[in-house]
Amino acid sequence: METTDKLSCNILADLLVAHGVKRAVVSPGSRNAPIIVALSRCQNLTCDVVIDERSAAFVALGIAVQSGEPTAIVCTSGTALLNYAPAVAEAFYRGVPLIVVSADRPEEWIDQDDSQTLWQPGVLDKIVKRTWDIPARIDCQDARWSVNRMINDALIEATTGRRGPVHLNIRLDAPLSRMTDYCPGSSRVISMVRPITELPTCEARELGARIGSPRRVMVIAGFHEPDERLTRAMAKIAMLPNVVVLTETIANLHSPLLISRIDTTLSAMTDDEKRELRPDVVITVGGALVSRHVKEYVRSLPGVEHWSVGENHATVDCFRHLSLRIDMPAAVFMRQLASAMQPFWAKCDYSEQWHGIYRRATARHDNYVANAPWSDMAAMSRIIKMIPRGWNLHLSNGTPVRYAQLMDCTRIHRSDCNRGVSGIDGCTSTALGASTAYRGITLLISGDMSCQYDLAALSSTLMSPRMKIIVMCNGGGGIFRFIGSTSSLPELDRFFAGPVNLPLRQIAEGYGFSYFEADNIESLESSFKMFAAETERPALLAVRTPAEISAKVLKGYFAC
Repeated sequence: METTDKLSCNILADLLVAHGVKRAVVSPGSRNAPIIVALSRCQNLTCDVVIDERSAAFVALGIAVQSGEPTAIVCTSGTALLNYAPAVAEAFYRGVPLIVVSADRPEEWIDQDDSQTLWQPGVLDKIVKRTWDIPARIDCQDARWSVNRMINDALIEATTGRRGPVHLNIRLDAPLSRMTDYCPGSSRVISMVRPITELPTCEARELGARIGSPRRVMVIAGFHEPDERLTRAMAKIAMLPNVVVLTETIANLHSPLLISRIDTTLSAMTDDEKRELRPDVVITVGGALVSRHVKEYVRSLPGVEHWSVGENHATVDCFRHLSLRIDMPAAVFMRQLASAMQPFWAKCDYSEQWHGIYRRATARHDNYVANAPWSDMAAMSRIIKMIPRGWNLHLSNGTPVRYAQLMDCTRIHRSDCNRGVSGIDGCTSTALGASTAYRGITLLISGDMSCQYDLAALSSTLMSPRMKIIVMCNGGGGIFRFIGSTSSLPELDRFFAGPVNLPLRQIAEGYGFSYFEADNIESLESSFKMFAAETERPALLAVRTPAEISAKVLKGYFAC
């Protein structure tokens, strides 16, 4: 096969395929041309082109999250690599295997006023698992052996243990356009066998005895990919009378045995109830929690034990009560723990008391929303109910993910949000990438500020009729009208929640979207039907709500 004469690029293409990478998102450039040639001519790799490197990295993040497979991103030298940083940070704190590939000049040309040069190795070191610097010249057998080993090492690192991003900096010398014959698949592959970790039976029994009834146990689940094994384990442990399981919307755990609306439940409790129903042990699974209320509640409890479950890069003590770190997959541990606790079953009404409050909170929620004026709350409540089964839901950071926390999302196929570092940048690109890896419909609900932040995604050639976007147009920065740190500032309207310049109708027309609009419940219901029925083009629905009323309704929800 005729391809680039840069051996490092051809070894990279071979090993990406061998280690399970099926897709690469590339951004045009000169220095990375040999890498693009090698990857695009590899029959077992699909290369997608996204011009803006920041958007490209988030697109790749979405692909990797949805598919569960490692995904590569490829950029040229210079500041292109720095544009990857937001998405790479999200991947690091979310445990997503992104293979970051940056082209670079030979080391002797750095700091010599040559075009597009800076010191690239190490610039992502705090947000990748490891970095490898691949030399420009592979002029002997030892150099070829070394490059092969380093690339194998990088791909093993990304895909084993707690998965995460890695950085391969590939130095390439001019000329960049020479071709040669190369036999694809000829590179040595280093595989790794990693046995599944389980607790010894005696240790599992000891932990089960420590938290058996009458000790009161609260399990809290943060963001997690859908996992049937974990769902079954959580449902099993939730059947114990001394255990209550609280799950966030993006935990993707659906069972009537679980309490799926944490903030709704906690906001309906009196201070006396919170004291009376305090747990003895809190067990957390999944990623960082959206709910400020549950974090403040657990932090306020004296003497509570906290067990943190899951493979992590650090000892996470979010509640300031950490006593045990269980470094193993949550699905495996929770299954073992649920079985180990069965012999210690004893009569207890702890779970039933929590579920009683949950039922009361749900009724209170329904009554409040039914009587709320047109606002973000009223609109989001109706939207969530209208989402067809089988659609995947992506939520931007800010108010959309927080409103979803209050709603019954148990019938939604899958829910995701960039909660690794919780930035508003890249939410649209992430959803777009996910939509290319899912055969059904992907719906993004975004704030107008988040949408404006990531307009590059709307221009992507990857956009298809399977992608639908709802933009909550509440004047920009609706979250700032709610949170205590900004809502009462005289600078609120000018610096935090100022109006955004977002002509969605014109943007939709310019980029080939079908456009719909709503400004009350009746128009929302009629527009959503047409929006959902659109199959020829991607669709965008602008939902216009009053900013100050929306903030007042949300504050009232937690005050009533």
